[in-house]
Amino acid sequence: MIQIKGVDKWILPVYKPYLLDYDTRVNVFYGGAGSGKSYFMCQKIVLKCLQEERKVLVVRKVGATLKASIWDLFADILAKMPQVIKVINKADMQITLINGSKLLFKGLDDSEKIKSITGITDIVIEEATEISLDDFTQLNLRLRSSKPHNQIHLAFNPVSKANWVYKYFFEKGAPDNCTIVQTTYKDNTHLPQEYIDSILELQERNPAYYKIYVLGEFATLDKLVFPIIETRLVSDEETKKGWFWCGMDFGYTNDPTAITYGYYVPVERILYITGEYDKRGLTNDKIAEAIQSLGLAKEIIVADSAEPKSIAELRKLGIKRIRESVKGADSIMNGIDRIQRCKIVIDERCPHTIEEFNNYTWQKDKKTGEYINKPIDSFNHHIDSIRYGLQAVINKKHNADEAVDASVLAFL
Repeated sequence: MIQIKGVDKWILPVYKPYLLDYDTRVNVFYGGAGSGKSYFMCQKIVLKCLQEERKVLVVRKVGATLKASIWDLFADILAKMPQVIKVINKADMQITLINGSKLLFKGLDDSEKIKSITGITDIVIEEATEISLDDFTQLNLRLRSSKPHNQIHLAFNPVSKANWVYKYFFEKGAPDNCTIVQTTYKDNTHLPQEYIDSILELQERNPAYYKIYVLGEFATLDKLVFPIIETRLVSDEETKKGWFWCGMDFGYTNDPTAITYGYYVPVERILYITGEYDKRGLTNDKIAEAIQSLGLAKEIIVADSAEPKSIAELRKLGIKRIRESVKGADSIMNGIDRIQRCKIVIDERCPHTIEEFNNYTWQKDKKTGEYINKPIDSFNHHIDSIRYGLQAVINKKHNADEAVDASVLAFL
Protein backbone atom coordinates (compact mmCIF):
# COMPACT_ATOMS: atom_id res chain seq x y z
CA MET A 1 0.00 0.00 0.00
CA ILE A 2 1.31 3.45 -0.98
CA GLN A 3 0.51 6.23 1.48
CA ILE A 4 -0.28 9.68 0.09
CA LYS A 5 -0.51 12.57 2.54
CA GLY A 6 -3.33 15.11 2.37
CA VAL A 7 -5.60 12.98 0.18
CA ASP A 8 -8.68 14.00 2.16
CA LYS A 9 -8.17 17.65 1.21
CA TRP A 10 -8.37 16.86 -2.50
CA ILE A 11 -11.85 15.32 -2.40
CA LEU A 12 -14.98 17.47 -2.61
CA PRO A 13 -17.16 16.93 0.49
CA VAL A 14 -20.13 15.58 -1.49
CA TYR A 15 -18.02 12.66 -2.76
CA LYS A 16 -16.15 11.69 0.43
CA PRO A 17 -18.72 9.04 1.49
CA TYR A 18 -18.00 7.13 -1.75
CA LEU A 19 -14.21 7.37 -1.79
CA LEU A 20 -13.54 4.09 0.02
CA ASP A 21 -16.66 2.22 -1.08
CA TYR A 22 -15.07 -0.72 -2.88
CA ASP A 23 -17.96 -3.17 -2.45
CA THR A 24 -20.69 -1.73 -4.69
CA ARG A 25 -20.22 -3.21 -8.16
CA VAL A 26 -21.77 -0.41 -10.24
CA ASN A 27 -21.27 3.26 -9.30
CA VAL A 28 -23.12 5.96 -11.23
CA PHE A 29 -22.09 9.61 -10.95
CA TYR A 30 -24.35 11.90 -12.95
CA GLY A 31 -25.67 15.45 -12.97
CA GLY A 32 -24.80 18.91 -14.19
CA ALA A 33 -21.70 20.30 -15.83
CA GLY A 34 -18.85 21.35 -13.57
CA SER A 35 -19.95 19.15 -10.68
CA GLY A 36 -16.57 17.41 -10.46
CA LYS A 37 -18.07 13.94 -10.97
CA SER A 38 -15.56 12.76 -13.59
CA TYR A 39 -12.64 14.20 -11.64
CA PHE A 40 -13.74 12.42 -8.47
CA MET A 41 -14.19 9.18 -10.37
CA CYS A 42 -10.55 9.43 -11.51
CA GLN A 43 -9.37 10.38 -8.02
CA LYS A 44 -11.07 7.34 -6.51
CA ILE A 45 -9.58 4.99 -9.11
CA VAL A 46 -6.05 6.35 -8.65
CA LEU A 47 -6.24 5.97 -4.88
CA LYS A 48 -7.72 2.50 -5.21
CA CYS A 49 -4.83 1.55 -7.51
CA LEU A 50 -2.39 2.69 -4.83
CA GLN A 51 -3.97 0.41 -2.21
CA GLU A 52 -3.11 -2.72 -4.21
CA GLU A 53 -2.20 -3.75 -7.75
CA ARG A 54 -5.18 -3.19 -10.06
CA LYS A 55 -5.81 -3.34 -13.81
CA VAL A 56 -8.23 -0.62 -14.87
CA LEU A 57 -9.91 -0.27 -18.26
CA VAL A 58 -10.91 3.32 -19.05
CA VAL A 59 -13.30 3.68 -21.99
CA ARG A 60 -15.29 6.06 -24.13
CA LYS A 61 -17.33 5.20 -27.19
CA VAL A 62 -14.73 6.68 -29.57
CA GLY A 63 -11.06 6.18 -28.73
CA ALA A 64 -9.96 9.44 -30.36
CA THR A 65 -11.88 11.42 -27.71
CA LEU A 66 -9.97 9.94 -24.77
CA LYS A 67 -6.83 12.08 -24.92
CA ALA A 68 -8.64 15.40 -24.67
CA SER A 69 -10.95 14.25 -21.88
CA ILE A 70 -10.45 11.60 -19.22
CA TRP A 71 -6.77 10.94 -20.05
CA ASP A 72 -6.10 14.59 -19.16
CA LEU A 73 -8.02 14.21 -15.89
CA PHE A 74 -5.92 11.23 -14.81
CA ALA A 75 -2.73 13.01 -15.92
CA ASP A 76 -3.66 16.08 -13.85
CA ILE A 77 -4.29 13.98 -10.74
CA LEU A 78 -1.07 12.00 -11.12
CA ALA A 79 0.92 15.20 -11.68
CA LYS A 80 0.18 16.02 -8.03
CA MET A 81 1.98 12.82 -6.95
CA PRO A 82 4.68 12.11 -9.55
CA GLN A 83 6.46 9.73 -7.17
CA VAL A 84 3.80 7.04 -7.79
CA ILE A 85 4.24 6.99 -11.59
CA LYS A 86 6.42 4.37 -13.25
CA VAL A 87 5.60 4.81 -16.96
CA ILE A 88 3.25 7.06 -18.95
CA ASN A 89 2.93 5.75 -22.49
CA LYS A 90 0.94 8.24 -24.56
CA ALA A 91 1.37 6.27 -27.77
CA ASP A 92 -0.29 3.15 -26.36
CA MET A 93 -2.49 5.14 -23.96
CA GLN A 94 -1.29 3.30 -20.85
CA ILE A 95 -0.17 4.44 -17.41
CA THR A 96 1.75 2.14 -15.04
CA LEU A 97 2.19 2.96 -11.36
CA ILE A 98 5.16 1.91 -9.22
CA ASN A 99 3.20 -0.90 -7.53
CA GLY A 100 2.33 -2.47 -10.91
CA SER A 101 -1.20 -1.06 -11.24
CA LYS A 102 -2.13 -0.30 -14.85
CA LEU A 103 -4.58 2.14 -16.44
CA LEU A 104 -5.51 1.15 -20.01
CA PHE A 105 -7.39 3.70 -22.15
CA LYS A 106 -9.45 2.25 -25.01
CA GLY A 107 -12.28 3.26 -27.31
CA LEU A 108 -15.22 0.93 -27.77
CA ASP A 109 -14.82 1.50 -31.52
CA ASP A 110 -11.76 -0.78 -31.17
CA SER A 111 -13.70 -3.70 -29.69
CA GLU A 112 -11.30 -6.42 -30.85
CA LYS A 113 -8.44 -4.98 -28.79
CA ILE A 114 -10.68 -4.75 -25.73
CA LYS A 115 -11.63 -8.42 -26.09
CA SER A 116 -7.96 -9.37 -25.81
CA ILE A 117 -7.50 -7.66 -22.42
CA THR A 118 -7.67 -10.06 -19.49
CA GLY A 119 -7.60 -9.64 -15.73
CA ILE A 120 -9.54 -6.39 -15.59
CA THR A 121 -10.34 -5.39 -11.99
CA ASP A 122 -12.10 -2.07 -12.60
CA ILE A 123 -13.81 -0.29 -15.48
CA VAL A 124 -14.31 3.47 -15.89
CA ILE A 125 -16.88 4.67 -18.45
CA GLU A 126 -16.67 8.36 -19.30
CA GLU A 127 -19.70 9.94 -21.04
CA ALA A 128 -21.72 6.77 -20.51
CA THR A 129 -24.67 8.14 -22.49
CA GLU A 130 -22.53 7.83 -25.64
CA ILE A 131 -22.31 4.05 -25.41
CA SER A 132 -25.14 1.53 -25.89
CA LEU A 133 -26.77 -0.86 -23.45
CA ASP A 134 -25.08 -3.69 -25.33
CA ASP A 135 -21.69 -2.00 -24.81
CA PHE A 136 -22.36 -1.75 -21.08
CA THR A 137 -23.57 -5.34 -20.87
CA GLN A 138 -20.43 -6.63 -22.60
CA LEU A 139 -18.18 -4.59 -20.31
CA ASN A 140 -20.04 -5.83 -17.25
CA LEU A 141 -19.57 -9.43 -18.40
CA ARG A 142 -15.82 -8.86 -18.87
CA LEU A 143 -15.36 -7.64 -15.29
CA ARG A 144 -14.65 -11.00 -13.66
CA SER A 145 -11.21 -10.76 -12.07
CA SER A 146 -10.38 -13.16 -9.23
CA LYS A 147 -9.29 -10.15 -7.19
CA PRO A 148 -11.86 -8.67 -4.79
CA HIS A 149 -13.75 -5.39 -5.19
CA ASN A 150 -14.38 -5.47 -8.96
CA GLN A 151 -16.19 -2.25 -9.84
CA ILE A 152 -17.62 -0.26 -12.75
CA HIS A 153 -17.76 3.53 -12.50
CA LEU A 154 -19.88 5.59 -14.92
CA ALA A 155 -20.11 9.37 -15.34
CA PHE A 156 -22.47 11.37 -17.56
CA ASN A 157 -24.75 14.36 -17.99
CA PRO A 158 -28.37 13.17 -18.02
CA VAL A 159 -29.36 14.07 -21.63
CA SER A 160 -32.83 12.61 -22.30
CA LYS A 161 -35.11 9.93 -20.88
CA ALA A 162 -34.84 8.14 -24.22
CA ASN A 163 -31.21 7.27 -23.50
CA TRP A 164 -30.45 3.76 -22.23
CA VAL A 165 -28.99 5.00 -18.93
CA TYR A 166 -32.36 6.39 -17.83
CA LYS A 167 -34.20 3.20 -18.71
CA TYR A 168 -31.57 0.98 -17.07
CA PHE A 169 -30.74 2.91 -13.89
CA PHE A 170 -33.75 5.13 -13.19
CA GLU A 171 -36.99 4.04 -14.86
CA LYS A 172 -37.71 1.19 -12.42
CA GLY A 173 -35.36 2.26 -9.65
CA ALA A 174 -31.67 1.51 -9.17
CA PRO A 175 -30.55 -2.06 -9.95
CA ASP A 176 -29.18 -4.26 -7.19
CA ASN A 177 -25.63 -3.58 -6.02
CA CYS A 178 -25.63 -0.11 -7.58
CA THR A 179 -24.90 3.33 -6.08
CA ILE A 180 -26.27 6.42 -7.84
CA VAL A 181 -24.99 9.91 -6.98
CA GLN A 182 -26.41 13.11 -8.48
CA THR A 183 -24.45 16.37 -8.23
CA THR A 184 -24.46 19.85 -9.77
CA TYR A 185 -22.12 22.83 -10.03
CA LYS A 186 -23.21 23.80 -6.49
CA ASP A 187 -21.31 20.79 -5.14
CA ASN A 188 -18.01 21.98 -6.63
CA THR A 189 -16.47 24.65 -4.41
CA HIS A 190 -13.52 25.11 -6.78
CA LEU A 191 -15.46 26.57 -9.73
CA PRO A 192 -14.62 30.15 -10.74
CA GLN A 193 -17.54 32.59 -10.70
CA GLU A 194 -16.99 33.29 -14.39
CA TYR A 195 -17.81 29.66 -15.23
CA ILE A 196 -20.88 29.64 -12.95
CA ASP A 197 -22.20 32.82 -14.59
CA SER A 198 -21.74 31.33 -18.06
CA ILE A 199 -23.77 28.20 -17.35
CA LEU A 200 -26.50 30.09 -15.49
CA GLU A 201 -27.08 32.11 -18.66
CA LEU A 202 -28.53 28.94 -20.15
CA GLN A 203 -31.73 29.46 -18.14
CA GLU A 204 -32.77 32.21 -20.53
CA ARG A 205 -30.85 31.19 -23.64
CA ASN A 206 -31.48 27.45 -23.73
CA PRO A 207 -33.94 25.97 -21.20
CA ALA A 208 -33.37 22.36 -22.28
CA TYR A 209 -29.61 22.65 -21.76
CA TYR A 210 -30.22 24.47 -18.46
CA LYS A 211 -32.22 21.52 -17.16
CA ILE A 212 -29.51 19.03 -18.14
CA TYR A 213 -26.23 20.86 -17.63
CA VAL A 214 -27.15 23.16 -14.71
CA LEU A 215 -29.87 21.33 -12.78
CA GLY A 216 -28.47 17.92 -13.68
CA GLU A 217 -31.88 16.51 -14.57
CA PHE A 218 -33.07 14.31 -17.41
CA ALA A 219 -34.84 16.21 -20.18
CA THR A 220 -38.38 15.09 -20.99
CA LEU A 221 -38.58 14.10 -24.63
CA ASP A 222 -41.40 15.64 -26.67
CA LYS A 223 -42.19 15.32 -30.37
CA LEU A 224 -39.03 14.49 -32.31
CA VAL A 225 -38.18 16.34 -35.51
CA PHE A 226 -36.53 13.14 -36.82
CA PRO A 227 -38.48 10.26 -35.26
CA ILE A 228 -36.87 7.52 -37.35
CA ILE A 229 -33.11 7.08 -37.62
CA GLU A 230 -30.87 4.04 -37.99
CA THR A 231 -27.68 3.75 -35.96
CA ARG A 232 -25.01 1.12 -36.70
CA LEU A 233 -21.55 0.69 -38.16
CA VAL A 234 -21.49 2.00 -41.73
CA SER A 235 -19.25 0.19 -44.22
CA ASP A 236 -17.24 1.73 -47.06
CA GLU A 237 -19.16 -0.49 -49.48
CA GLU A 238 -22.42 1.24 -48.58
CA THR A 239 -21.11 4.73 -49.22
CA LYS A 240 -19.07 4.19 -52.39
CA LYS A 241 -21.99 5.33 -54.61
CA GLY A 242 -22.57 8.40 -52.48
CA TRP A 243 -21.50 12.00 -52.80
CA PHE A 244 -19.28 13.23 -49.98
CA TRP A 245 -20.45 16.23 -47.96
CA CYS A 246 -19.04 18.10 -44.97
CA GLY A 247 -20.50 20.90 -42.88
CA MET A 248 -19.36 23.03 -39.96
CA ASP A 249 -21.23 25.00 -37.29
CA PHE A 250 -19.10 27.53 -35.39
CA GLY A 251 -19.13 27.76 -31.61
CA TYR A 252 -16.82 28.89 -28.84
CA THR A 253 -17.61 29.24 -25.12
CA ASN A 254 -21.05 27.75 -24.48
CA ASP A 255 -21.48 25.86 -27.75
CA PRO A 256 -18.95 23.64 -29.49
CA THR A 257 -17.63 24.04 -32.99
CA ALA A 258 -19.18 21.05 -34.75
CA ILE A 259 -17.84 19.37 -37.90
CA THR A 260 -19.97 16.63 -39.42
CA TYR A 261 -19.53 14.67 -42.64
CA GLY A 262 -20.77 11.70 -44.60
CA TYR A 263 -22.27 10.63 -47.92
CA TYR A 264 -25.54 11.17 -49.75
CA VAL A 265 -26.74 8.44 -52.12
CA PRO A 266 -29.22 10.22 -54.43
CA VAL A 267 -31.06 7.35 -56.10
CA GLU A 268 -32.01 5.68 -52.80
CA ARG A 269 -32.16 9.02 -50.93
CA ILE A 270 -29.94 7.70 -48.15
CA LEU A 271 -28.11 10.16 -45.94
CA TYR A 272 -25.10 8.53 -44.31
CA ILE A 273 -23.53 10.41 -41.39
CA THR A 274 -20.13 8.82 -40.88
CA GLY A 275 -17.96 11.28 -38.95
CA GLU A 276 -18.17 13.96 -36.29
CA TYR A 277 -15.90 16.28 -34.36
CA ASP A 278 -16.88 18.85 -31.75
CA LYS A 279 -15.07 20.89 -29.15
CA ARG A 280 -15.58 24.13 -27.24
CA GLY A 281 -13.11 27.00 -27.05
CA LEU A 282 -11.51 26.49 -30.46
CA THR A 283 -9.83 29.45 -32.11
CA ASN A 284 -9.63 29.45 -35.90
CA ASP A 285 -6.07 28.11 -35.98
CA LYS A 286 -7.17 25.15 -33.83
CA ILE A 287 -10.18 24.59 -36.09
CA ALA A 288 -7.82 24.48 -39.07
CA GLU A 289 -5.62 21.94 -37.25
CA ALA A 290 -8.69 19.81 -36.50
CA ILE A 291 -9.78 19.88 -40.14
CA GLN A 292 -6.27 18.85 -41.20
CA SER A 293 -6.15 16.00 -38.68
CA LEU A 294 -9.54 14.73 -39.88
CA GLY A 295 -8.21 14.57 -43.44
CA LEU A 296 -10.77 17.10 -44.66
CA ALA A 297 -8.51 19.99 -45.72
CA LYS A 298 -8.98 19.30 -49.44
CA GLU A 299 -12.72 18.69 -49.25
CA ILE A 300 -15.49 21.20 -49.80
CA ILE A 301 -16.70 22.29 -46.36
CA VAL A 302 -19.84 24.40 -46.06
CA ALA A 303 -19.75 26.50 -42.89
CA ASP A 304 -22.18 28.79 -41.10
CA SER A 305 -22.32 32.06 -43.08
CA ALA A 306 -22.78 34.00 -39.83
CA GLU A 307 -18.97 33.79 -39.39
CA PRO A 308 -17.51 35.31 -42.63
CA LYS A 309 -14.33 36.50 -40.87
CA SER A 310 -13.65 33.02 -39.54
CA ILE A 311 -14.22 31.49 -42.96
CA ALA A 312 -11.82 34.00 -44.55
CA GLU A 313 -9.19 33.28 -41.89
CA LEU A 314 -9.54 29.51 -42.34
CA ARG A 315 -8.85 29.95 -46.06
CA LYS A 316 -5.62 31.77 -45.17
CA LEU A 317 -4.77 28.89 -42.85
CA GLY A 318 -4.90 26.42 -45.73
CA ILE A 319 -8.55 25.32 -45.72
CA LYS A 320 -8.97 26.58 -49.28
CA ARG A 321 -12.29 24.95 -50.20
CA ILE A 322 -14.35 26.15 -47.27
CA ARG A 323 -17.39 28.13 -48.32
CA GLU A 324 -20.27 30.01 -46.72
CA SER A 325 -23.68 28.42 -46.34
CA VAL A 326 -26.62 29.97 -48.17
CA LYS A 327 -29.31 31.19 -45.82
CA GLY A 328 -32.78 32.58 -46.36
CA ALA A 329 -35.92 33.31 -44.41
CA ASP A 330 -36.89 29.62 -44.27
CA SER A 331 -33.43 28.07 -44.51
CA ILE A 332 -33.75 26.09 -41.25
CA MET A 333 -37.10 24.56 -42.18
CA ASN A 334 -35.98 23.92 -45.76
CA GLY A 335 -32.87 22.17 -44.48
CA ILE A 336 -34.89 20.07 -42.04
CA ASP A 337 -37.28 19.12 -44.83
CA ARG A 338 -34.40 17.92 -46.99
CA ILE A 339 -33.06 15.73 -44.22
CA GLN A 340 -36.54 14.39 -43.37
CA ARG A 341 -36.97 13.14 -46.93
CA CYS A 342 -33.91 10.92 -46.57
CA LYS A 343 -33.37 7.59 -44.92
CA ILE A 344 -31.02 8.66 -42.12
CA VAL A 345 -28.21 6.27 -41.20
CA ILE A 346 -25.78 7.43 -38.49
CA ASP A 347 -22.58 5.54 -37.80
CA GLU A 348 -22.57 4.45 -34.17
CA ARG A 349 -19.13 6.07 -33.80
CA CYS A 350 -20.89 9.48 -33.94
CA PRO A 351 -22.44 9.50 -30.44
CA HIS A 352 -22.98 13.26 -30.19
CA THR A 353 -24.82 13.36 -33.53
CA ILE A 354 -26.99 10.44 -32.42
CA GLU A 355 -27.71 12.28 -29.17
CA GLU A 356 -28.87 15.33 -31.11
CA PHE A 357 -31.19 13.36 -33.39
CA ASN A 358 -32.66 11.65 -30.31
CA ASN A 359 -33.36 14.99 -28.64
CA TYR A 360 -34.15 17.49 -31.41
CA THR A 361 -37.83 18.33 -30.89
CA TRP A 362 -40.54 20.70 -32.09
CA GLN A 363 -41.55 23.63 -29.92
CA LYS A 364 -44.90 23.73 -28.13
CA ASP A 365 -47.19 26.73 -28.12
CA LYS A 366 -47.38 27.76 -24.45
CA LYS A 367 -51.02 28.77 -24.70
CA THR A 368 -52.45 25.88 -26.71
CA GLY A 369 -50.00 23.11 -25.87
CA GLU A 370 -49.85 22.27 -29.59
CA TYR A 371 -46.60 21.69 -31.45
CA ILE A 372 -45.62 24.43 -33.86
CA ASN A 373 -43.57 24.23 -37.04
CA LYS A 374 -40.41 25.44 -35.34
CA PRO A 375 -37.71 23.32 -33.67
CA ILE A 376 -36.22 24.10 -30.28
CA ASP A 377 -32.80 25.75 -30.42
CA SER A 378 -31.10 22.85 -28.60
CA PHE A 379 -29.34 19.64 -29.62
CA ASN A 380 -28.66 21.03 -33.08
CA HIS A 381 -24.95 21.76 -33.51
CA HIS A 382 -24.29 18.72 -35.69
CA ILE A 383 -27.76 18.94 -37.25
CA ASP A 384 -27.03 22.52 -38.33
CA SER A 385 -23.67 21.36 -39.61
CA ILE A 386 -25.43 18.66 -41.64
CA ARG A 387 -27.85 21.22 -43.09
CA TYR A 388 -24.93 23.31 -44.28
CA GLY A 389 -22.92 20.38 -45.59
CA LEU A 390 -25.77 19.06 -47.71
CA GLN A 391 -25.75 22.31 -49.69
CA ALA A 392 -22.61 21.10 -51.45
CA VAL A 393 -24.46 17.95 -52.51
CA ILE A 394 -27.56 19.87 -53.57
CA ASN A 395 -25.52 22.04 -55.92
CA LYS A 396 -23.39 19.20 -57.21
CA LYS A 397 -23.33 18.90 -61.02
CA HIS A 398 -23.68 15.19 -61.68
CA ASN A 399 -22.19 13.50 -64.71
CA ALA A 400 -24.42 11.93 -67.31
CA ASP A 401 -22.94 8.51 -66.68
CA GLU A 402 -24.27 8.63 -63.12
CA ALA A 403 -27.75 8.48 -64.69
CA VAL A 404 -29.42 10.20 -61.76
CA ASP A 405 -33.04 11.07 -62.49
CA ALA A 406 -33.51 14.82 -62.10
CA SER A 407 -36.76 14.18 -60.29
CA VAL A 408 -34.82 12.44 -57.53
CA LEU A 409 -32.83 15.60 -56.95
CA ALA A 410 -35.80 17.93 -57.28
CA PHE A 411 -36.64 17.73 -53.61
CA LEU A 412 -33.24 19.04 -52.61
